[in-house]
Amino acid sequence: MAVVNDRTYRAAAHSAMTVLRQLLTHLASGAPAEQFTRPSADASTARLPPEERALLEEATQAALEIRRTLEQHRKREAELAALFDTAGDLAALRDLDAVLRAIVHRARTLLGTDIAYLSLNDPVAKHTFMRVTDGSVSARFQQLRLGMGEGLGGLVAQTARPYASADYRTDPRFKHTRPIDEAVLEEGLRGILGVPLRVGKRVIGVLFAADRTTRDFPPDAIALLTSLADHAAVAIDSARLLEETRSALVDLNTANETARAHSTAMRRAADAHDRLTDLILRGGSVDDLVREIAALLGGGLALHDADGTEMARAGTAPLTPSPQGIDASRTGGRAVPVDGTWVCAVMAGSELLGSIVLTGRADLAGADRRLFERAALVAALLLLLRRTVAEAEDRVRGELLDDLLTPDQRGGRHDTGSLNLRARKLGVNLSRPHAVLTLDADNEPRSHLFAEAARRARALGGLAGIHNGHVVLLVPSSDPGTLAAELARDLGRATGAPVTVGAAGPATGPEQLPDAYAEAGRCLGALRALGRTGDGTDIAGLGFLGVLLGDRSDIDGFVQRCLGPVLAYDQQRGTELAHTLDTYYTHGASLSKAKDALHVHVNTVVQRLDRVAQLLGPDWNTPASALELQLALRLHRLSTHIRPSRTPPTDAER
Repeated sequence: MAVVNDRTYRAAAHSAMTVLRQLLTHLASGAPAEQFTRPSADASTARLPPEERALLEEATQAALEIRRTLEQHRKREAELAALFDTAGDLAALRDLDAVLRAIVHRARTLLGTDIAYLSLNDPVAKHTFMRVTDGSVSARFQQLRLGMGEGLGGLVAQTARPYASADYRTDPRFKHTRPIDEAVLEEGLRGILGVPLRVGKRVIGVLFAADRTTRDFPPDAIALLTSLADHAAVAIDSARLLEETRSALVDLNTANETARAHSTAMRRAADAHDRLTDLILRGGSVDDLVREIAALLGGGLALHDADGTEMARAGTAPLTPSPQGIDASRTGGRAVPVDGTWVCAVMAGSELLGSIVLTGRADLAGADRRLFERAALVAALLLLLRRTVAEAEDRVRGELLDDLLTPDQRGGRHDTGSLNLRARKLGVNLSRPHAVLTLDADNEPRSHLFAEAARRARALGGLAGIHNGHVVLLVPSSDPGTLAAELARDLGRATGAPVTVGAAGPATGPEQLPDAYAEAGRCLGALRALGRTGDGTDIAGLGFLGVLLGDRSDIDGFVQRCLGPVLAYDQQRGTELAHTLDTYYTHGASLSKAKDALHVHVNTVVQRLDRVAQLLGPDWNTPASALELQLALRLHRLSTHIRPSRTPPTDAER
């Protein structure tokens, strides 16, 4: 019996050792301890004493526990290694989007889930919004926004605590909303784990891992995702700070460039201001100013007065400023583009002094545009200075003109030497022939007429003033009548009203000027009495009235102006056209009476009068011309003492 028992014991021990060897082989293969299936106890094992069987069971359990512990350590080691690698990878990233994508991808890999995603908090809108996903297939889910406390993610963002749900759809712990549930259903999610992304005490977002099947997330999975979230939060914050720093550097560089450009523009503007100011202080002209501005802006420039008359230009052809452009610039106070040019009104307060036009710079902007506008201000200053100087000069010239035209109260003349000296200081040489012109305009302010007349007088090198209520000019000229006609036409166009001009002269020296002024006044009165408003002439241009009104009646000149061609024809050909014409008028312009008085055929009289018409013009026999011709014939007869001749006409008259 003892032998049998010993044999049985040895068999049982052998069976137990076999079981232990199988266990060790299974564990050595690396298979999970939970997958080991104990072999069923055979008869030999069953015949072991209870103490031995218990010892065998304890050994088996101990081995399995050791295996589980080793597996946990290896898993933890792998997780720590993965976290370490993740921290290194995140530290190497500098772009925020790349950091977020790396975090989500690593979370999905470490936890082995179907999908991982990350949301960021918006403290202003008080919600957390989906920022990055990995494994998502639903567009609605990728654009999801969760209010604080809504759903699993909103609760994590609000409480800063991790939450897990084996099946979110049926989990009553969370506040379900229709948008969230529809997005989760469309994505097909069931098990969801969410942990906060924290920087200090501040929650910046939520990191999620989720499966499309139900899944329990054990504490070690929660701890792993939490550790990853802690690394991720630091990386996100670092990337965000780096991005903000980069943005700040970009802004700083932009600000530096702006400051540099502004400084350059300021230096250029200051240089331009110094150059233009120096030009004005040196007494530069408008031509100098226009050339300087054109050089500064690299284009062509034209300066016009308020009436659109060109005052100066440089680098451009003659042009006409746009009235619409001037009005727009005047209203807005800025330079405006017009048909490829730039126009800026030249203003003095609300008064329009003129305009400047810039050509060749269609791209004018920024500092150049401001420089152009500043140039308009400098032009306004120069024009105001010129006007002030001109007004002061006009006062001096007007005072001299008063003295020149006014006889001495004692009946004599002013000191001619003093008057000549004062005139020379103003650039007027009284020893040259001068015309005296008296101007008048209907319904036109005298100040406007004087301003235009004074401008013309300065251009002609003469004087202008207001004397006895009339605008008077003293201008170098040997042909007062022609000059008067030109002034009447030009000043009428400039003022927009008819300007009548009476002229006298030419007068030489201060002694002749008062009488010439009186004669110009009589001529102006005669023009107005004759209804010739808007016309300009001298005494000679008034015909026989000039003979009556003039102090220095030029009878021979009047006769020559009226009969000169006829008298010259008679002298050259020995004809008697003047005598025939005189006889014709003496007998009441009757052809039959004239032919009897001349003892010629009526056809001869007609032929002679046709020749007169060819010489004097077709209107020779109008009432006004006939009156002057008759007066000229009588003056000619008296001056030469001729008597009517009854000599028959010759064939040369024909």
